[in-house]
Amino acid sequence: MISGLDLAKRLRAVIDEVSPLLASIDDKSAGTAASNGKWSTKQIIGHLVDSAANNHRRFILAQGRDDLLFEGYDQEHWVTTQRYESESWSGLLALWHAYNQHLAWVIEAISESELLKPRGVHSLDRIAWKVQQAEEPVTLAFLVTDYVDHLENHLRQIFPDLSKV
Repeated sequence: MISGLDLAKRLRAVIDEVSPLLASIDDKSAGTAASNGKWSTKQIIGHLVDSAANNHRRFILAQGRDDLLFEGYDQEHWVTTQRYESESWSGLLALWHAYNQHLAWVIEAISESELLKPRGVHSLDRIAWKVQQAEEPVTLAFLVTDYVDHLENHLRQIFPDLSKV
């Protein structure tokens, strides 16, 4: 059975593995977009900050509710309007690192009953990275796991050989 502590440890392991790798990238390289039109490293990390912000709210609101109904967000709009490609790399990394450390703290505190309670009403068929069918009940543990899986997926765009934590 999965616990908040297990999920928090997994998130912290990802942060610990990737932080020094990210810090080794220089500001100019981090801000350079890929030639195929994909996001730059700064934009990817900025997107992960946005994901942390949106999921932080979800993780808190989900506790004490019988549903997991949440709005999605326009990821391209968030990345574009915040101009992550021009932001200080060291500042962006510090924000990403601190926000995810805080989320690990939040996740660790989620009770087992809240984490594992099935919710039949949810929006994870529209907002989750790994879509869950609307008619299938989901748990907060699924949402938290989806957050970490999504984080790892984007980090593998930067570091394809990243280990599976």
